[in-house]
Amino acid sequence: MTNRFLLNPFFLDQPVPGLEPLAEDDWLVNRVELPESTLQTRMSAIHRPFARMVSETLRRKERPVAIVGDCCAALPMAAGLEHAGVDPVLIWLDAHGDFNTWDTTPSGFLGGMPLAMLVGRGDDTLMNELTVSRIPEEQVVLTDARDLDPGERQLLAASSVRHLDDATLLLSDELPPGPVWVHFDVDILDPEDAPAVHYPAAGGLRATQLDPIFRTLAQQREIVAVSVSTWSPQLDPEGQTRELCMGLVDRLLGSA
Repeated sequence: MTNRFLLNPFFLDQPVPGLEPLAEDDWLVNRVELPESTLQTRMSAIHRPFARMVSETLRRKERPVAIVGDCCAALPMAAGLEHAGVDPVLIWLDAHGDFNTWDTTPSGFLGGMPLAMLVGRGDDTLMNELTVSRIPEEQVVLTDARDLDPGERQLLAASSVRHLDDATLLLSDELPPGPVWVHFDVDILDPEDAPAVHYPAAGGLRATQLDPIFRTLAQQREIVAVSVSTWSPQLDPEGQTRELCMGLVDRLLGSA
């Protein structure tokens, strides 16, 4: 399958300095003029065209590989997949659970809620704006989520989301059948390997551990989409984290 790289250069509703220059000539870039409005209205203005970009890519029989500024961009990714008739298993790799709701969040940070939104928990405003269905919890695998808020941890434990606290279990655990969408937040990596992230969490996978996981997924599963919640270009002036993470994406795509 031909890969088509897409770039959504926003963190929630704000442009990310240094992300757009990453795009190569054949990448598709979501460029949006944003209204003066509320956070979620502005985010929806970003998400709707990005969802169309994803669905059109799939209809061209290309695989969308989305480089995005935050994990909330997974919502339009899900919408684009659904609108193109693709119903994938979601493997979500992240240092955090992204499973908070307004009832559990200690910070009120919307970026800590997208996985909960995708499975139909908590605030449904952004999902409704995209006319996207919830993903059944049984089709979601979360790993490693080593940094969870207390209420978030309880909500996740009471759900049917499969939580693998050790990502290497992806090599042996029996995953749900079907095509796979992989969402890769680079902060799953140990900060010693990938320091250029805004919300580092101590510990985590070393790149040498994630490499064989991605190679195995590429060999054994039909990967129909990839989304990468990226590093911070402002914290990565030498490009070391970018080079490491894009190399891992190549492994996942079977390109290296």
